[in-house]
Amino acid sequence: MKILLTILSVLSPIIIFASDIRSQELSTQNMQKQNVQITKLAAEELSKTVPQTIDKHTKLVKIEAQETTLVYSFEIDATPKSDDYVKKEDHSRMKEAVTIGICRSSKRFLEANINILYIYISAKSKNELFRFDIDNKSCSNL
Repeated sequence: MKILLTILSVLSPIIIFASDIRSQELSTQNMQKQNVQITKLAAEELSKTVPQTIDKHTKLVKIEAQETTLVYSFEIDATPKSDDYVKKEDHSRMKEAVTIGICRSSKRFLEANINILYIYISAKSKNELFRFDIDNKSCSNL
């Protein structure tokens, strides 16, 4: 009987610890599923305003959900600049501006582990010019 009590007293904390880990795993899985659903609903709602002119060169053409990432697609009309020129000359400036803007405007999404992806496409050639994937870590240096 003493042996049985000793075994139970040793195993009890292990069983409790294992069940706590299992509960945390389920909670993480549920949060992930919930974030997928939130991302999908946000994309559906935000898409109601598309297409939308942002400035004289940029138009928001599509918003969609990819798992826990909101994907914004923009067209840039940089005429008469070539795609190569735009990629080379505007990338750094655009990345900084986009990152700061997203970190300010989408803070709650990012804190909930919902990422934001901005894709810029040439209106003329339909080639991708830029892709900026912003997550909560991207905002830590700002």
